Amino acid sequence: MIFEMTTQVRVSNIEEGHKWYETLINKHPDFIPHKGFVEWELIPGCWLQVAEGELTEGNGPLRLGVTDIEGERERLIKELTIERFEIHSRPEVPVKWGTFRDPWGNRIGFFEYLDKKEEETQIKSILGTDSSRV
Repeated sequence: MIFEMTTQVRVSNIEEGHKWYETLINKHPDFIPHKGFVEWELIPGCWLQVAEGELTEGNGPLRLGVTDIEGERERLIKELTIERFEIHSRPEVPVKWGTFRDPWGNRIGFFEYLDKKEEETQIKSILGTDSSRV
């Protein structure tokens, strides 16, 4: 039985990586177990680890669900000076999505549900909360 997950990205400078990902995720890390390593619990049981070390090519993208992909794109262009990324959609796919790179080459992406009722149901299910407060 799988009940939890982690994914890891590597950065060449942990201080810069910590700051960059803190801005991306828009919150402080949940866990810093030792030097060169920080972790965020993105949703219950789903962790993002940022580790200082040898960079890996071709990984990802790590896609993060958001409620306003255009707004998040504009925020990151302003706060992290990422390049403007294209937002894609297809009639048979229930989300729109886009991908960008962090300063270390890791591919990161966002997706947003097109059906806002489905999005609300997902948020409630995952977080176990009233999504109007999320």
